[in-house]
Amino acid sequence: MHNKTIAELAKGLADGEFSSVELTQHFLGRIDALDSQYNSFITVTPEQALAQAEAADATRAAGNAKALTGVPVAHKDIFCTNGVLTTCASKMLSNFVAPYDATVVDKFNSAGMVSLGKTNMDEFAMGSSNENSFYGAVKNPWDTNAVPGGSSGGSAAAVAARLAPGATGTDTGGSIRQPAAFCGITGLKPTYGRVSRWGMIAYASSLDQGGPMARTAEDCALLLNEMAGFDPKDSTSLKKAVPDYTADLNQPLSGLRIGLPKEYFGKELSAEMSDAIMASVKEFEKLGATVQEVSLPNTMLAIPSYYIIAPAEASSNLSRFDGVRYGYRCENPENLEDLYKRSRGEGFGKEVQRRILVGTYALSEGYYDAYYRKAQRIRRLIQQDFLNAFNEVDLIMGPTTPTPAFDLGSNTDDPVQMYMEDIYTLAVNLAGLPGISVPAGLVNGRPVGLQILAGHFKESQLLNAAHQLQTATNWHQLAPSAGQ
Repeated sequence: MHNKTIAELAKGLADGEFSSVELTQHFLGRIDALDSQYNSFITVTPEQALAQAEAADATRAAGNAKALTGVPVAHKDIFCTNGVLTTCASKMLSNFVAPYDATVVDKFNSAGMVSLGKTNMDEFAMGSSNENSFYGAVKNPWDTNAVPGGSSGGSAAAVAARLAPGATGTDTGGSIRQPAAFCGITGLKPTYGRVSRWGMIAYASSLDQGGPMARTAEDCALLLNEMAGFDPKDSTSLKKAVPDYTADLNQPLSGLRIGLPKEYFGKELSAEMSDAIMASVKEFEKLGATVQEVSLPNTMLAIPSYYIIAPAEASSNLSRFDGVRYGYRCENPENLEDLYKRSRGEGFGKEVQRRILVGTYALSEGYYDAYYRKAQRIRRLIQQDFLNAFNEVDLIMGPTTPTPAFDLGSNTDDPVQMYMEDIYTLAVNLAGLPGISVPAGLVNGRPVGLQILAGHFKESQLLNAAHQLQTATNWHQLAPSAGQ
């Protein structure tokens, strides 16, 4: 059962091939047997999962099943889950049990889906390798010496290893798309504001966006159908009608205009990576699309502007973790100042502390205009680059990452090199655009991803293109030995 897609599992449940309880027991058994190799889960919830599965089977028996009733899913441990530990992979929240469900979790529960547990991640979603976790690094199922990507590395690894058919992730600068590429799965970052952020613990509020991770574009469309929609509890949620994202999956691509940014095929990209990406682009040409070069001239400014804006917002968002109201508190503080300093110094990891310091500096008196305001001006230029390009083409394509997954520990002492791994993904968040990473074959035995970008709220077009590629190729069907 674990080799079936979400669409196939939903059909199997509807046809009575197996029950949700049987399906849930199967995946729980795989997690128990295999996850010690990958460390993809922080918390597994077997009792809750089986209770939800029993309820799903009862709903189906009563004739009230919805499209995904009874299908198991895993949640990134950044989404609050009522009565279940929600840690953000941090010592700071290692004892925090959320008293409510995030809107995304609530939507999945309302759809009758089954939650298997909470997946590992970079602490507070800060990282590109899933090595910044209080609970230990996640390992890539394709090669346990490699990183799975981050920050949604646990979700990506769990789906790749067939420990869960789908999972939620969050994307602040590529944290759905990059681990999806490294683990050989499909990951979608929706338009900013399309999916509610309520109950999703904030890193950088103007950049964070939740989205689905699964094996296929069709599965991501099914999950996005449940996730998307206006939420009055989220001030950044947009009041815009939600289409059926599966409706246009089979539309032909004849006449589709694809743009290849010349900035994405520079010296940062190896010849092997370029060949893999161009092989995917040629498949689109076979399907009737036309290809032309476009320019995104401010691409190289995305990294410096992002690493001013995101840490600045993080320094504000994480100020709430002070050892007073909830979360980790140091032992035997001498006074209030000591409580603050030691609780935060002991509760946050090195990368989180680094970004808080950078963000606080950028927002400090005398530096706000020089750094933060200038970064926001560059952000507007980056967005305009995309808008100009979309006047010429329908979709933009290129590599998701400059390299396949790198080895564990290889970049931990070089934060700048780690930040460079996000060179093709950061600008998408700065512009608020939707993007998807789909499998594009292997380089040196490790998966690589093709990134497809579209205009605001054009997720259906992204999913259509991705699905057509997956109909014509089998790269998305490749599996690590754990998935066999």
